[in-house]
Amino acid sequence: MNALKETNFSFPDQVGFYKGKVRDVYSFENLLVMVASDRISAFDVVLPRAIPYKGQVLNQIAEHFLKATKDIVPNWLVATPDPNVSVGLKCETYPVEMVVRGYLAGHAARTYKSGLRTLCGVTLPEGLKENDKLPQPIITPTTKAHEGHDEDISREEILAKGLVSEEEYIQLEKYTLALFERGTQMAAEQGLILVDTKYEFGKIDGKIYLIDEIHTPDSSRYFYAEGYADRQAANETQKQLSKEFVREWLIANNFQGKEGQTVPVMSDEWVSQISERYIELFEKVTGKKFGKNSAENILERVEKNVLSFLQK
Repeated sequence: MNALKETNFSFPDQVGFYKGKVRDVYSFENLLVMVASDRISAFDVVLPRAIPYKGQVLNQIAEHFLKATKDIVPNWLVATPDPNVSVGLKCETYPVEMVVRGYLAGHAARTYKSGLRTLCGVTLPEGLKENDKLPQPIITPTTKAHEGHDEDISREEILAKGLVSEEEYIQLEKYTLALFERGTQMAAEQGLILVDTKYEFGKIDGKIYLIDEIHTPDSSRYFYAEGYADRQAANETQKQLSKEFVREWLIANNFQGKEGQTVPVMSDEWVSQISERYIELFEKVTGKKFGKNSAENILERVEKNVLSFLQK
């Protein structure tokens, strides 16, 4: 069960280090080196076992989509010197995440079911049921929280609080909808429906860049297109392509991240199953064959590849 659980490198000219839930971020004067570990989180909790190849899967899906959308908006990615590593431009990040939804699913469906018809200042039509397609994609932004949960916020609040200037926000909306349209087209080619996703943006010298990962199963929800209409008509649950299966297993084992709850034991067999599901996710989303990058010592491989890049 060879997996990359954590890193603690000290690179030449490194000016900072931040450990996120699943990624370790090394900062330099103008660059960020983001190591996608094999840690897995659910319900805001990092689970005790790392999942082999998970970091490589997410890193390479993000690379695939960043390269496929750079004609729409410039992005932060400079290089991927290792299967688990992305190196990119260090941007001043906007304090909001642009969540875009094409269907009434997840948080939007729960809000709608509660009787509310407005989400982040956007009015939703009457008569919708869970997983229905919306008349057109909607943007439901959130604030970016360093601790705890992100909070819903409306366009009007963002502008009133001066979080983003009106001119820049209009541009962010345009980029968000264009990226979602491209993601929707690419998903359709793979027999998938891009249900909802989120984008993060930053800027350098006033120029807007798309940052972080995009269209990965950790930041997006996908449905299988085949049978979607039949399942909706029969009021059945939609077949999803996401890490929902991990959450379902945790719930079935009495864990939802609440106080006093203990993470269930993850057997080798279950860890292997999750790993296989992530590889399947990669191949389904990208249409490419996954190449397992095995190394006796992943830490050594990552450090060597990053050092080699930095020396260039």
